[in-house]
Amino acid sequence: MKTVQVYGSGCKNCQVTAERLTQVAQELGLAITIEKVTSLESIMQAGIMSTPGVAIEGTVIHSGSVPSLDLVHQLLSENAVV
Repeated sequence: MKTVQVYGSGCKNCQVTAERLTQVAQELGLAITIEKVTSLESIMQAGIMSTPGVAIEGTVIHSGSVPSLDLVHQLLSENAVV
């Protein structure tokens, strides 16, 4: 199981991002844990300048917008979340 971090203040966009990650992981049969990172200090340390941001095991793979379902599918598939 891999940990996927969603960086942001907990706003609606961050919630939708987490929901999409969960939905696509279930569709792909992947085991992930969603970790919501809301600390401004942690967000800045990760190099996220615009939220929401998404990272897998601490490696930022997307930031600045709510990723589409197609993009989430691509990101999770490319990053071999098993």
